[in-house]
Amino acid sequence: MKIGIIGYGSMGKMLLWKFSGNAGIAKDDLLVANRTPEKLSEAKYIATICDNTTLAGTADIVFVCVRPSDMKTVLSEISSSIKDDALLVTLNGSITFDMIAKLVNCRTAKVIPSLTAEIDRSQTIVCYNSLVTDEDKTLLSGLLSSFGKVIELPENEVGMGSELVSCMPGFIASIFDVICNSAEGHTEIPKEQIVKMVLNTMSATGDLMLQKDLSFNDVVTRVATKGGITEEGTKVIYDMFPSAADEMFNKTLEKRRLTAEKAAASFEK
Repeated sequence: MKIGIIGYGSMGKMLLWKFSGNAGIAKDDLLVANRTPEKLSEAKYIATICDNTTLAGTADIVFVCVRPSDMKTVLSEISSSIKDDALLVTLNGSITFDMIAKLVNCRTAKVIPSLTAEIDRSQTIVCYNSLVTDEDKTLLSGLLSSFGKVIELPENEVGMGSELVSCMPGFIASIFDVICNSAEGHTEIPKEQIVKMVLNTMSATGDLMLQKDLSFNDVVTRVATKGGITEEGTKVIYDMFPSAADEMFNKTLEKRRLTAEKAAASFEK
């Protein structure tokens, strides 16, 4: 089985090196293409360098890892060369299966990895069009499992799924950045130590909840004893943070809708 990756940005690069290292895909079975070939100098040690059309005509699974604005151009370029039995995989939730089918009508999947793939703990969202077979799903899931867990969702839920796993590292980082900045104003503990204390506690709390199958309420109940100090803090969070969380999702989902509309318009040109 030959795997091709078009686009060597952050996601394309991550996939190539994970497939080579974690999944053990041999150099002869990995193909990579990029608009700027000079950027592939390091990739030549683990993959075969080629152009888009050659890659599409050779690979059994073709990953297209380009920006939404470049997607139509790339799909148009490979439409006549992609193998009839190939599985096309795009890494953009804004480009729908209906849009793709106007240019390349084949078995197609959409994949949304997370930044946490860097430490092999991605929760990767995947969805499939109606042409994809069970064998395709097994093959793709096997590849994606090399750097984390795979979560299959229907296409209409990929947006929210992306918010919860792909965008969430950014959301979590910004929330705890605010907490650490606030804590700094109430203590003489150095900022670097505050951050490490919070990060280690956050990581351990997540692991504890997953390993012990605890709910958020379980943790709050165990730590925030009645009339205690922690209870005062959790009251503030439950009182003030819901409106911020709602506004966050309102903004991000609206931006996602506008991005999808822009993508659809570009495919109509």
